[in-house]
Amino acid sequence: MAAKPLLIFTITACILRNVAVSSPNSTLTAAHAELLEYGFPVGLLPANLQAYDLNRTSGDFVLKLDDTCRITLPPDNYLATYSKKVTGKIVENRIAGLDGIGVRAFFRWWRISGIRSNGQDLTFEVGYITKSFPSKDFDESLECEGKRSSS
Repeated sequence: MAAKPLLIFTITACILRNVAVSSPNSTLTAAHAELLEYGFPVGLLPANLQAYDLNRTSGDFVLKLDDTCRITLPPDNYLATYSKKVTGKIVENRIAGLDGIGVRAFFRWWRISGIRSNGQDLTFEVGYITKSFPSKDFDESLECEGKRSSS
């Protein structure tokens, strides 16, 4: 019985990947589909991606946005910033060496250096400090604040 949900997930991921290749918003769809494949919700990425590159062998990735981006993250309304270029390394349920994402907490900006997923929760790493949030809070990719949707 457990094979059925796995089959449905695999088929859905393949469909998303095929749609991504043929749609005008292919970067958005393909990058978000990649996140799902590695065990992360799509809401970790803003909706204004311009390009991304993933080395499937090493896990190294580069994301490019059309401009810097600010998003208010749920559930505690932390302000996050994304640089025009975000880099890191992704493997199943783990993003490490993250560069280009910061969050405002305790009246200070902090660089998010890694993210772990256990399916139920996401744990954000800021140096040696960690904070966990429910994964479901990141099910939706948000638009950058002050930007208009291009669709």
